[in-house]
Amino acid sequence: MTLRRLAEILVPAALVVATALLGLVVSSYLQAYFLDTLIKVSIVVALYVFIGNSGVLSFGTISFVALGAWTAGVLTVPEEQKRITMPGLAHVLVTTNVGNYTSLALAAAVGAAAAVAAGLPLMRLSGLAAGIATFAVLEITNNVLTYEQRIGPGLNAFSGVPQTTGIWQAAIGGLICVAFAYAYQRTRFGRMTRATREDPAAARASGISIYRQRLLAFALSGALAGFAGGLYVHLQPLQVNGLYLDLTFITLAMLVVGGSGSLLGAVVGALAVNGIYSFFSAATNGVDIFGWNLTVPSGTAEIVLGVLMTVVLILRPNGITGGREFSLPRRRRPVADLEKARVPT
Repeated sequence: MTLRRLAEILVPAALVVATALLGLVVSSYLQAYFLDTLIKVSIVVALYVFIGNSGVLSFGTISFVALGAWTAGVLTVPEEQKRITMPGLAHVLVTTNVGNYTSLALAAAVGAAAAVAAGLPLMRLSGLAAGIATFAVLEITNNVLTYEQRIGPGLNAFSGVPQTTGIWQAAIGGLICVAFAYAYQRTRFGRMTRATREDPAAARASGISIYRQRLLAFALSGALAGFAGGLYVHLQPLQVNGLYLDLTFITLAMLVVGGSGSLLGAVVGALAVNGIYSFFSAATNGVDIFGWNLTVPSGTAEIVLGVLMTVVLILRPNGITGGREFSLPRRRRPVADLEKARVPT
């Protein structure tokens, strides 16, 4: 792997590590915002794997985040507490308990399985029809998790889930998602998926199965989303409504603002948008900036975020990164060397 190619993954990874290091030096109150931002990185990278590579808009990825959170949450709450807080839970789930790492692996597996099940019929669609169909997946998942108490707490928030997602686990989770996304886009499958995005007719004429490539990308996206959901439920108590429309639209906004065509854009968008939103959310209770206390009215975070997205998309329609990966400048050869190369010896 050349240094230029290596920079494509090192720069997003360095941004994740830098965020984690910065989160270690702030107060415990502000550290919660850094943890939330790192989880958002994992979710937005999961969105990028499918949307960025295929060019097909998906509203359903957050449903796999929710399924991952439900899987990791239900399987790690102590049995005694399940019997009290989730009396309608299926017996096999009541008596089954796993550790933190196992719960994350199972959350990823459930996310991938759900993505395959949903993708088998839906990946034949394109454009607006695909977007509406994936939105239907989000609606179905939300209603099942809300009213089916045999698989979770229903409308109640999870309680008793071990809060194991600290700053480093969140950062490592983000790095794992970045690594998988980069590895996928460098494989022939990732290149074929991007070919279907750029020119579907030419890709089909070249023998590429648009259906199979989109389904593979959707499954990997679902696995990473489920994994991110597992990290999320081990960070704070979650309710099903917290994994629904608000999270769907804010994470899609992060991807678009950063640049949906690149892994770097997914990471930059998540860090920039969630960082600004978190700062102004914290400022509603007052924050100290170089000895100056800043306090803003409630709702300022949403207004600032809306203005920011509007300005960025007007000035940079392809996002902050322009949909491109980080690239080292090419070393320019001296003119004398170029002349020698033209003259046969």
